[in-house]
Amino acid sequence: MIRTIAAVMALTMMMPTAPAAAEAPSLRRQGTATQLIVGGRPMLILGGELGNSSASSAAYMAPHWAKLKAMHLNTVLAPVAWELIEPREGVFDWSSVDALVRDARAHDLKLVILWFGAWKNSMSTYVPSWVKRDQTRFPRAQLADGRGVGILSAFAPDTLAADQRAYAALLGHLRAIDERQNTVVMVQVENEIGMLPVARDHGPLAEAAFRQPVPVELISYLTAHRATLVPGMQRLWIERGAKTSGSWEDLFGRGDAAAEVFTAWHYARFADQLTAAGKARYALPMYVNVALNRPGRAPGEYPSGGPLPHLIDVWKAGAPTIDFIAPDIYFPNFVDLVGRYKRPDNPLFIPEANNADNPAGPANAFYAIGAHDAIGYSPFSIESIDDAPGALGAAYDVLTQLTPSILAAQGLGRIAGFKPAELYDGTVLYEPQTRDLGGYRFTIAYADIQRPTLAPTTAAAGGMIIQIAPEEFLVAGQGITVTFAPIGDGPSQAGLDSVWEGAFDAAGTWRPARLLNGDQTHQGRHVSLPTGRWQIQRVKLYRYD
Repeated sequence: MIRTIAAVMALTMMMPTAPAAAEAPSLRRQGTATQLIVGGRPMLILGGELGNSSASSAAYMAPHWAKLKAMHLNTVLAPVAWELIEPREGVFDWSSVDALVRDARAHDLKLVILWFGAWKNSMSTYVPSWVKRDQTRFPRAQLADGRGVGILSAFAPDTLAADQRAYAALLGHLRAIDERQNTVVMVQVENEIGMLPVARDHGPLAEAAFRQPVPVELISYLTAHRATLVPGMQRLWIERGAKTSGSWEDLFGRGDAAAEVFTAWHYARFADQLTAAGKARYALPMYVNVALNRPGRAPGEYPSGGPLPHLIDVWKAGAPTIDFIAPDIYFPNFVDLVGRYKRPDNPLFIPEANNADNPAGPANAFYAIGAHDAIGYSPFSIESIDDAPGALGAAYDVLTQLTPSILAAQGLGRIAGFKPAELYDGTVLYEPQTRDLGGYRFTIAYADIQRPTLAPTTAAAGGMIIQIAPEEFLVAGQGITVTFAPIGDGPSQAGLDSVWEGAFDAAGTWRPARLLNGDQTHQGRHVSLPTGRWQIQRVKLYRYD
């Protein structure tokens, strides 16, 4: 008997064991930055979002995967539609999800899953037929005259329960097929939530909720964060007396103002409960995205109640389970808009930024990552680009080379990003900018210093500077001229010790090419990265009197 037990033990030790589950992707602080952690290491998302219908067909996507890899993407943002995974209530079909994960994995690409559930671009067109046709269980939002709109009401308990069940099932399935590989690194909860074409739902359930006092949870949040509320919320609440009890109109004013805060609160609560159901099955990082509002438009003319800049505080109060809010940016004033979403309680991620062929896209990526420690960047309709790798691919190639240095510097005061700011009307503000880094003040100009005329591609200019050692920096980008001066105590002037043009190889080793001097550095006066080619220069400075 003893020999039998020993034999069994020996056999057991020789048998292969199933690999342990990998640590789930998560978010982790580094200094003032928040980073995405995958496989125990930080990851920078260089992504692209597929068109809305592309991921529904593996055959359609088949010729695109290799092209996306050739563009130096490391992540694809891909929709998963509720109508495809639950065609009959309680019966799930995972074939589209399995194909998506399989094909991304085969091309060494990560995925961010976009859940097109109850709402997509405000509307409810991706819900299953059995939801669309049952308006008793799943009522539509209504206008004030009682007419319905093609948007599911956020106040219907059965709608939340059904969406939760499907979303939780999706997360459970992702865990079952991907927990060890971590192909899926994040999930977007719904898509561009908001009410159209009016500020709030006027259905019976919504009307009953609107007659209730403002929830204590929202008032408590506003009170606790009074000093840091965004200007829009300060105007709505504080300038009306910062009341701590009462109706929506008592606290936020009559008309659209109170209606939109009410809408935002209930959308946020729905999204939070959906997120909690998903995280209970697989606790991936989860975020909501936002369709931004044009200036001068009223709520309902844009998606009312979404996590817009003036409503961030309502969403932070109502949806604490959601990890962050991510702006979809299709307007020229990119610099202004990303600054509103990078907050101590909200890391920056750009899931959609214009179409993938927009000439400003590469510079926007450099700016978001370098200036705001962005988790990642992703333009829309990435598979539509025909000339891969193209300008975006060239920029992503450089960002891929820089990724180890970027991730090491984020949140620690060792990285700066820049691009010319633009106004909403497209006016480019190309005046020089300054950044302080590593004991030096860098001045970035977007025109040739020797021949100061503005190039027609100035909007596509931009870059970043990363400190990699005392007095040593990586300067990357295009269309920029950089000068430098010491700050602090010590010698009052700065010079170029050396400037090397080069690249990092796949192993992360720096491979120098030309040693730049003479005309290429204006006789030691500046570092120049001309328009037309994304590149890296390794710069060493020194001080002198």
